[in-house]
Amino acid sequence: MAGSSHVTLETVRAALQLPLPGHAARQSMSPRPRPGDRPDLPLHCPHEGAVLVLLYPRAGQLRLPLTLRTGRGESHRGQVSLPGGAREPQDRSFAETALRETQEELGIAPQAVEILGALTPLYIPVSQFCVHAYVGHTPRAFALRPDPNEVAQVLEASLDRLLDPATRRIEVHERDGQRYEIPIYPVGDQRVWGATAMILAEFLEMVRTARNLRPTAS
Repeated sequence: MAGSSHVTLETVRAALQLPLPGHAARQSMSPRPRPGDRPDLPLHCPHEGAVLVLLYPRAGQLRLPLTLRTGRGESHRGQVSLPGGAREPQDRSFAETALRETQEELGIAPQAVEILGALTPLYIPVSQFCVHAYVGHTPRAFALRPDPNEVAQVLEASLDRLLDPATRRIEVHERDGQRYEIPIYPVGDQRVWGATAMILAEFLEMVRTARNLRPTAS
């Protein structure tokens, strides 16, 4: 993205006013094949949860935290994820779930986060989770305090870098005689793939569209 300006919060706000592209946008980062894939949620979700795409400024750019899970969780152990988790009975909404989990995992108080909008819910076949994703913003970068029981490492991703088409890569794996193509976003020394990458893909597609719709300053 050499020569282009940084994505602004105003562009993100405009993006979240656009129609959700949903499954079509997420397919660019979907593993192929993805057994059990579907464009919608089942009528009855065995498990429900929420995650947060949390944007904050650092060095003149919008960035977002990703977490490398520890090996202690029940599902998606050792994977890079957005902060979030399962809905609890006391949560009044999925947005509240996302904020509560972000506080538990990274130490960011819910009142410090402005929810900007929601993305299309995603079904994860392997864990039978229906995940509700939200985009939030804090006006300053907080000192993150990861919970060592849940978070092995915190990664910071640049929104500008994720938007660069050159960032996306394809890995090819083979398991039980089946060939899999896995789109990834490299972040630091880790790989973002699967549901997390698919959620980000929808958000990034909306930001690209909004950026193209906004007039550039002369």
